[in-house]
Amino acid sequence: MALAGSPRAKKGILERLDSGEVVIGDGSFLITLEKRGYVKAGLWTSEAVVEHPNAVRQLHMEFLRAGSNVMQTFTFSASEDKMESQWEAVNTAACDLAREVANKGDALVAGGICQTSLYKHHKDEARIKKLFRLQLEVFARKNVDFLIAEYFEHAEEAVWAVEVLKEARKPVAATMCIGPEGDMHGVTPGECAVKLVKAGASIVGVNCRFGPWTSLKTMRLMKEGLWAAGLKAHLMVQPLGFHMPDCGKGGFVDLPEYPFALEPRVATRWDIQKYAREAYNLGIRYIGGCCGFEPYHIRAIAEELAPERGFLPLSSDKHGSWGSGLNTHTKPWIRARARREYWENLLPASGRPFCPSLSKPDA
Repeated sequence: MALAGSPRAKKGILERLDSGEVVIGDGSFLITLEKRGYVKAGLWTSEAVVEHPNAVRQLHMEFLRAGSNVMQTFTFSASEDKMESQWEAVNTAACDLAREVANKGDALVAGGICQTSLYKHHKDEARIKKLFRLQLEVFARKNVDFLIAEYFEHAEEAVWAVEVLKEARKPVAATMCIGPEGDMHGVTPGECAVKLVKAGASIVGVNCRFGPWTSLKTMRLMKEGLWAAGLKAHLMVQPLGFHMPDCGKGGFVDLPEYPFALEPRVATRWDIQKYAREAYNLGIRYIGGCCGFEPYHIRAIAEELAPERGFLPLSSDKHGSWGSGLNTHTKPWIRARARREYWENLLPASGRPFCPSLSKPDA
């Protein structure tokens, strides 16, 4: 199968999804850049776009080569309440970096906002919408292709975000960081999806907090809720790149390993190929990842869905399908691993004989 060619005239996000095209999102920025030494854990703010633009540019490029169709602005927690005087410079720089890389391939730029620090304490709709609107003004000025309201644990605040983003008259996607139990106020996933679509979102789903399999369970509930309400929307999923079957309602942030000891839980590329296929079979056409989702995970999505897309990502030039590159190894027992059946059926060991396989959430 051919690799992705040179970019053509770009179709918009809804044009792609309406035609049934698979859109591959990007992956982890905060967790990945923290490991690389460019983000500080705690507030998890995105000033790296100003302080270390080359690091952010490089990560965007890695996702683009891996098959991402969307360069999401690195503007997580980049609202005025969290960044004070830096917020505008950070949002502006993030848009410029995303656009620079998107222009090197067939990728769109999505301006992203997330939940505020105010909602849990004040629930001041006017004040919170003002924070969203400030970021939106930058996205509008920079002419991003569409908008994403992501990482919301309360449906009400997510609805407020969608209502503000709709003011720009661009397509809006909305994802919540919830599991099958619903939001923190007990709103079910199906009800959350209905509220978001009624607010004006054309694309709805989940991101972060939970692993691939839990996120797909939540997506199924969202899909069922929309169907029951007689509503239609495109579906989007961007889970963690970690195995998290032991999460409570709050997701991985409540587990004792968060955020500095998550490595034993990292999903393999083969896990992610299975996730991509299950997401596609569920009817989801916007498929990506969030924290812990490295470029090779995104490549796994692109390779699994290459038959549907008609091409492989650029980075597959250095990756043999299902380990086929191992055919050239000098050791016969390693050459024997150059087949799909081997990797699909492998139960990888952790190498940690005294560690439990699961944890108990602290909250």
